[in-house]
Amino acid sequence: MTVELTPWRRPGPSPEQRRTDVLVGVAVTAGALLNLTLVNSTGLFALGPPPGWPEQVFWTVACTLPLALRRRFPATVAIVISVAFVAAQQRHSPEQMVTSAALYAAVYAVGAWSADRVLARRVRIGIIAAMFGWLAISSVVSTTNLPPDVFPNASGPLEPLLAGIVSTVLLNVLFFGFAYLFGDTAWTSARRQHQLEVQAEELRRSQAEAAQAAVMGERVRIARELHDVVAHHVSVMGVQAAATRRVLDRDPGKARTMLAAVEQSARTAVDELRRMLNLLRVGGPGVDERPGGAGVDRVADLVANARDAGLDASFGVYGEPVPLPESLSQAAYRIIQEAITNTLKHAGATKLDVRIRYHAAELEIDVADDGRGAPRPAGVGLGLIGMRERVTAHDGTLTTDARPTGGFRVRARFPLVRVTA
Repeated sequence: MTVELTPWRRPGPSPEQRRTDVLVGVAVTAGALLNLTLVNSTGLFALGPPPGWPEQVFWTVACTLPLALRRRFPATVAIVISVAFVAAQQRHSPEQMVTSAALYAAVYAVGAWSADRVLARRVRIGIIAAMFGWLAISSVVSTTNLPPDVFPNASGPLEPLLAGIVSTVLLNVLFFGFAYLFGDTAWTSARRQHQLEVQAEELRRSQAEAAQAAVMGERVRIARELHDVVAHHVSVMGVQAAATRRVLDRDPGKARTMLAAVEQSARTAVDELRRMLNLLRVGGPGVDERPGGAGVDRVADLVANARDAGLDASFGVYGEPVPLPESLSQAAYRIIQEAITNTLKHAGATKLDVRIRYHAAELEIDVADDGRGAPRPAGVGLGLIGMRERVTAHDGTLTTDARPTGGFRVRARFPLVRVTA
């Protein structure tokens, strides 16, 4: 994954980095003053007679102390140190070692910390050009005043003056080149670090979203399973209890039979709930995802429960049954279960016909009744939503509509995937 960071601007230094810069600036200034004292003590003045001691201290401090602000105002600090460095050299200030390092650090800081990359490039190029221009002018001026015997021990193949100029130019090219290159490298490294942090944050966000989606999917699955298990059996129990109440005084024997059916439905509901909760508690790969072992082999029990609830229910299997994947078998069972539940709760039907057809490349589920044929609006309720989700998950089609002869029909078709028994 690549994140485009062209408009990125490097943030300024942290408070801790600012405190560090102040300490570094003071330490470098102290080191430069110490070196200035040592140079004056040795009396080796390479540039010529130096100015007075106060002026030497001034130029040394001007070339080093601004480093305390190098990451907050890199371009300004680089310009100030460059001007002070040239002025100090022109005035023959003897301290060169530490002030040269300060100039290097200032040019480097512009490349590493300047937020405006165009300004950073222009400032560095301008400083380098000005330095080489001043070097050229000072070289011309100094060579005109050289005595004839200034190089008495020269023995190389090049003219002494030419060799000195080439050496000075090469040294300055390396000096400023490395300062420029390392500054850009530091800025690029910071930019890539920012890019990695952005990518890591996006990865964490996508993982959190995926985890949330998985949790929501699991909640939907639990809600669907609870609806399928509880709604069906409770609906059957409600219908059976109502029928028992009507015949209790007239036919006690039949009432006892119907109460036994209510009891059995309750036990079945509790058993399926227990098995499903155990499944949710255990989870993990390899666990049977059919709560209660629900599959097409148990559709006859659903029809028997509907018959016990007072419906004239029939069940037929057409074609040659073949072993089905567990998920497909469960989906078919749940769709039939939900269709029977809707018939008991909403249709006011007296007849129910359940058919399973095994075609050459398709499994068809057909549940029809003779009720009112006026279902709830499409998409309302968990039952119809659950049906559509199960069918869609298996690349099937679902049709729910009123029958021309009266009643309502639920028909689902699944691509038939055969598995080894």
